[in-house]
Amino acid sequence: MAMKKQVVHLRRQTWVAKNGEVAKQWRTIDADGVSLGRLASDVAIVLMGKHRPEYTPHVDCGDFVIVTNASKVGLTGRKADQKLKSHYTGYPGGLKAETFGTTRDRKPELLIEDAVRRMLPKNRLGRQMLKKLKVYPGTEHPHAGVNAIELNG
Repeated sequence: MAMKKQVVHLRRQTWVAKNGEVAKQWRTIDADGVSLGRLASDVAIVLMGKHRPEYTPHVDCGDFVIVTNASKVGLTGRKADQKLKSHYTGYPGGLKAETFGTTRDRKPELLIEDAVRRMLPKNRLGRQMLKKLKVYPGTEHPHAGVNAIELNG
């Protein structure tokens, strides 16, 4: 009588993060002299959670990010004079445009938030991730009591 060989299949399962399982941390980054695009890409990676080994695309795994010194963010070349930030008021003839340099002087948070927003997913999850971004023009911010980790950008 011939004995049948038993084949044992090992089943490997992928671990998937669920909402509320991933502990959120606070991270801070100083924008002084850092190029706008490089800063935005580093911040977007942390907001999405791609810096973590337990990253899951459909779950918000990212950390909170505090950006300080937004008024000193670097713009390479002649972008401060030539590149335009525009918005539409909704009225006829209401297309307004100003240079990146004047936007940086007037309200520097807009430049960084807009650059990061365009690097995040364009859905509800992306809007939820953007709420974890805190941008301040100077070094003072209301999150001083939080134990934030320095993000090297």
